Amino acid sequence: NMEELERSYQKAKAEGINVVSLVIINPGNPTGSVLSKEAVRDVLKFCAKHNLVLMADEVYQENVYDDNAEFYSCKRAAYDTGLLQRDGIELVSFHSTSKGVFGECGRRGGYMELVGFDEKVKAQLYKLASASLCPSVNGQIMTSLMVRGPEPGDESYDSHEAEKASIFESLKRRAKIVEQGLDSIPGFSCQPAQGAMYCFPSVELPQGAIDAANEKEMSPDTLYAVSLLENTGICVVPASGFGQKQGRYGFRTTFLPPEGEMARAVEAMKKHHEEFCKTYTK
Repeated sequence: NMEELERSYQKAKAEGINVVSLVIINPGNPTGSVLSKEAVRDVLKFCAKHNLVLMADEVYQENVYDDNAEFYSCKRAAYDTGLLQRDGIELVSFHSTSKGVFGECGRRGGYMELVGFDEKVKAQLYKLASASLCPSVNGQIMTSLMVRGPEPGDESYDSHEAEKASIFESLKRRAKIVEQGLDSIPGFSCQPAQGAMYCFPSVELPQGAIDAANEKEMSPDTLYAVSLLENTGICVVPASGFGQKQGRYGFRTTFLPPEGEMARAVEAMKKHHEEFCKTYTK
């Protein structure tokens, strides 16, 4: 929504905020959406227009489950719009072994690519990075494998591709289990998880729960998330932490546990919601 982006930018300027950059997460966290080519290009043009550094979090680029969606990188969009060729955009692209299909959270490794930056700025960033501890050897090896995996004919190529495909197809099935399961719960509305590893349902809460949360000086969906944790052991992130519209309540959840556990988790969420609503309905 470019009108909303422009409105937010002008509002920030009017409030004296010096806006210098924009972050884009594609595929999305927490929504699990995948931006269209047109949307990515629009964001690039917006940043170029206002001289904003674009920081592109693209760590879920291989996690696209919707057959009608396609990951489209910001760097590719910069090239297709001509911004790359005429040095019209400052872009930082991020990728990580801790996310995506690899999902090796314990092996810390990743990279960022700088496009359109002055060489002196690059030198300062390199100096800053060099002053910090580097990733472990395991993390560096994993990053190398992520960007340059086994080639056809290599001894490990077939097993590597088979394991990668198995993980991806399982994530795709788990996304459907959670998305459809949550959307079927009365009072829930969950959009399809096109990519990444999250679902972001909205949840209708009884007025009693909203009043109770206000009395405790917490957001209603925080009250809900705490109740869910205490009664089921399921940990979710309240949607209020993501800057949602006023009056919307919900949470972010992942679909990383094994498929059988995900189905049981959805059933536990359904039972909790029914009991929660009974408790707080006046």
